[in-house]
Amino acid sequence: MNEYPSTAGRPLREILTGDARELAPLLLGAVLTHESREGPVSVRLTEVEAYLGPEDSLHPDPGSHTFHGQTPRNAPMFGPAGHLYVYFTYGMHHCTNIVCGPEGVASALLLRAGEIVEGVGLAQLRRPTSKTPADLARGPARLAKALGLTTADSGRDALAAPFRLVLPSGPATELSSGPRVGVSGAGGSDEYAWRFWLTGDPTVSAYKAAQPRSRARKPPVSGSAGFHKR
Repeated sequence: MNEYPSTAGRPLREILTGDARELAPLLLGAVLTHESREGPVSVRLTEVEAYLGPEDSLHPDPGSHTFHGQTPRNAPMFGPAGHLYVYFTYGMHHCTNIVCGPEGVASALLLRAGEIVEGVGLAQLRRPTSKTPADLARGPARLAKALGLTTADSGRDALAAPFRLVLPSGPATELSSGPRVGVSGAGGSDEYAWRFWLTGDPTVSAYKAAQPRSRARKPPVSGSAGFHKR
């Protein structure tokens, strides 16, 4: 994907109905705000991953929660663009996606990392183990925690109060791409190099390949189908 969709004069929701792989660079530098009861926290996105659809779709993605079809859990990924898909993983972490593509076509961008640009104090209260401001949203679980997001927010509109999403003035000029983090099997290979990040930004998470599964034990369940890590 070498050309990015034009944003000039187009409503944000319409922009987000595009291909997640093309939208990913546009969201680098975007600011997502959650105005909760405790106060506002805003994060400037520095790393995202694109995820697409089921195995029988036009763009099958073996690393996606939707690969084996729609479930009550992953249903927001089939919903309107601009809504949130928040899932719970490993019994301890929430991760946040912004749904992309036309309604009915599974597609989303996982928000992997960012810089807290408003509400640093509140983010620190939510993330007391973070030693530096750069660590507050460095990784998808930290980002969701800093924003105060849980599965209760899955399906909510990220373009309406108490949320706000503001795109940067243009696509990032210094960005990198590569395989997605911790995704097992083909979905984590170079063929699906759908992770995008701002080159050299200190808030970008460290790359980790998926750990080989042990034959002596059943693989840990992560994601809707238990076949990949996100």
